[in-house]
Amino acid sequence: MTPAMKSKKIEPDTTLSKETLERLSHFRYQLRSFLRVSEDICRDAQITPLQYLLLLHVRGIPGKDWANIGELAERLQAKHHGVVALVNRCEEAELVERRPAETDKRQVAVHLTAKGEAILQQLAALHLPELQRLREEFSLPGWTAN
Repeated sequence: MTPAMKSKKIEPDTTLSKETLERLSHFRYQLRSFLRVSEDICRDAQITPLQYLLLLHVRGIPGKDWANIGELAERLQAKHHGVVALVNRCEEAELVERRPAETDKRQVAVHLTAKGEAILQQLAALHLPELQRLREEFSLPGWTAN
């Protein structure tokens, strides 16, 4: 939850319309449907959904092919120490490797291994049909199928 969301309180007399509640329900249903398909894809590949997300975010940071722990924590909406433990598990599975960051040797850069890259490419491709379905359901700015 963002700090702005934490500070907002719903007044007890706030009543949302049936239409608004239906939209929220539909959005959450579609989001959960996507996540369920994603979980199944990951489990079929014998990788956890969280490991897949880590691989995706390592390569998905704009402008570079690696990520630091802080960036991964933000993308995963997780605590720093939890991300360190996840990176440890992914490193043990030979999906990622740590290297000193080129610009600041105090920082650790997380990179995908060849195995991690291959798994990411395979699983990301398997997500495309579900993303296309969501694209047809909702407007997703900046996303095109390729």
